Amino acid sequence: MDIRKLLVANRGEIARRVFATCRALGVATVAVHSDADADAPYVAEADEAVRLPGNTPVETYLRIGSILDAARRTGADAVHPGYGFLAEHAGFAAAVTDAGLTWVGPPAGAIAAMGDKLAAKELLAGAGVPMLPTWTDGDEITDFPVLVKASAGGGGRGMRIVRDPADLAAAVDSARREAAAAFGDDTVFIERYVERGRHVEVQIFGDTAGTVVALGERDCSIQRRHQKIVEEAPAVLPDGVRERLHAAAVAAGRAVDYVGAGTVEFLLAPSGEFFFLEMNTRLQVEHPVTEAVTGLDLVRLQLLVAEGGALPVAATPPTDGHAIEVRLCAEDPAQGFRPATGMLHRFAVPGVVGGFAPTRGLRLDSGVCTGSTVGVHYDSMLAKLVAWAPTRAEAARALAGALARAELHGVATNRDLLVRVLRSADFGSAQVDTGFLDAHAEVFAPLLPTDQLPVAALAAALACAAARRDDAPVLAGLPSGWRNVPAFPQVVRYADRTGDGIEVRYRLDRSGGLADWSTDPPMPPTDPPASPVTLVTAAADRVLLDVAGVRRVFRVHRAGSVVFVDGPDGAAELTELPRFPLPRVALAVGSLLAPLPGTVTRVHVGVGQRVAAGDLLLTLEAMKLEHPVLAPTDGVVADLPVPTGGQVETGAVLAVVNPEEAPR
Repeated sequence: MDIRKLLVANRGEIARRVFATCRALGVATVAVHSDADADAPYVAEADEAVRLPGNTPVETYLRIGSILDAARRTGADAVHPGYGFLAEHAGFAAAVTDAGLTWVGPPAGAIAAMGDKLAAKELLAGAGVPMLPTWTDGDEITDFPVLVKASAGGGGRGMRIVRDPADLAAAVDSARREAAAAFGDDTVFIERYVERGRHVEVQIFGDTAGTVVALGERDCSIQRRHQKIVEEAPAVLPDGVRERLHAAAVAAGRAVDYVGAGTVEFLLAPSGEFFFLEMNTRLQVEHPVTEAVTGLDLVRLQLLVAEGGALPVAATPPTDGHAIEVRLCAEDPAQGFRPATGMLHRFAVPGVVGGFAPTRGLRLDSGVCTGSTVGVHYDSMLAKLVAWAPTRAEAARALAGALARAELHGVATNRDLLVRVLRSADFGSAQVDTGFLDAHAEVFAPLLPTDQLPVAALAAALACAAARRDDAPVLAGLPSGWRNVPAFPQVVRYADRTGDGIEVRYRLDRSGGLADWSTDPPMPPTDPPASPVTLVTAAADRVLLDVAGVRRVFRVHRAGSVVFVDGPDGAAELTELPRFPLPRVALAVGSLLAPLPGTVTRVHVGVGQRVAAGDLLLTLEAMKLEHPVLAPTDGVVADLPVPTGGQVETGAVLAVVNPEEAPR
């Protein structure tokens, strides 16, 4: 039966992705949205949209009855679940089909069989798929390290690596809490952990005629918090491994009579052995790299199979070139990947040739745009940027270059980390594994070197002065701070994203050139001494400086008191500080503040308890992840103003630890 109108029971970039294929096929589209998502790009792109009152996933995107009611009200005859939320919920799949709608996904039975990871392991072991040693009772474990995993979900949630047997009980408790919050099921199990393993997955597809094929594999080894951030296709594999991986994946699909798009994930050991991890019964976030190298539109295949059609391929198709995808997330890698919130004042990536469909070149699948607000209710991923090129090296270079030149203003992102990963020597030689970030501390450094921040701050000051001249009602042609005789310099004070301050002093001559300048802290000395910086031109949005004989362009964008500077070495975010700051309420010494809005899920200490630096005080849950709040110093807990279950806003006091006085 042909699909006429499709409801996507999801949000963000995956909804936009599905809508793009629907438009190409002439299928009408329906979006559902929370209150927070009312103005999101995907809602505007749908033909019709239905509000799901509330903001939390439980109130909105996880309410099966509300989604089915939206389908009934709009006349939708099919439902696509996207990924996350209800995508791997067997009850949802059954409810959709019971309502007489077409379900764009695998049968409920296959979802149920693979949704319970322990049962899936037993089933697929019987089909000959290789497995890791697995335990449900920690007392049976004799060999560490191990990995605690949630049985009911994926996406890295509910995973904990345990190297010391003494830490196992706490890891299991933490994994249970996170699994219960994410999936409504706190069942966990334990696997042997493979050091330096690679995460390699196979894209499979099945149709109602019983055909199951592998459409190639992806390497997704580079991860943070067990969640993928860099994916590529095809994987760089030892001889003979690819064929065996594909065969094992197809065997897994056939074991559950699989229909639709699915991914069978494996752990590849350095020895060349591989082991089943899990099967995701949905379209994966990283599906664009497979589309890039095969030329297939996987969403189109999903719709084709859901309508009862046969797959157009009966065997693994040949691949062409290489594709790499990165997940651009609103988070701060330097702060333990702490999620970030706020408004995106500018979101622009140069060189993009397409989005939401198979593309040669640079593809951007984004859930946000300039002006979007990043809230706390959902995942931190903003967009996926994908580069296809004839070779792996060309794809990595193109992707890193586009990321480095992107203008990402208003919310902290992992952009710099991704660029450094793509440009690292080990990534270039395909020396990757799931512990890549732990072994490469250098990729956490910002792209903008510390010694170049003063020049970026100078560019910010000159651009802001030019903007003020443009807005001046009279004498706009005079240089900023101009005097008949040399006088005091112009002084501007900024704070960077970390809160550190920098003061810029500069003076222009009669021709508008840069007479002299300095910063506090000063630029570090060089040997030989650095050549002076010369101002070539300064406009409100663009400053051209001659630095040591090299002309450098700085793009400047101001949003209120915040100035964003994108230069050839990296980007800076500088907040202009008032000349005469207003007094602020003083916080008690030792106050620990909430870095973002969230819920206190557990308080681990009591008032009056003595703690050591690094001890866990409480756990804050925000954007689907747990964030530990640690004691900054040895001391005594003086206050715990937020109880378990309490909601907090950014900047709220979570705890007060009175530091111990040093012995005299």
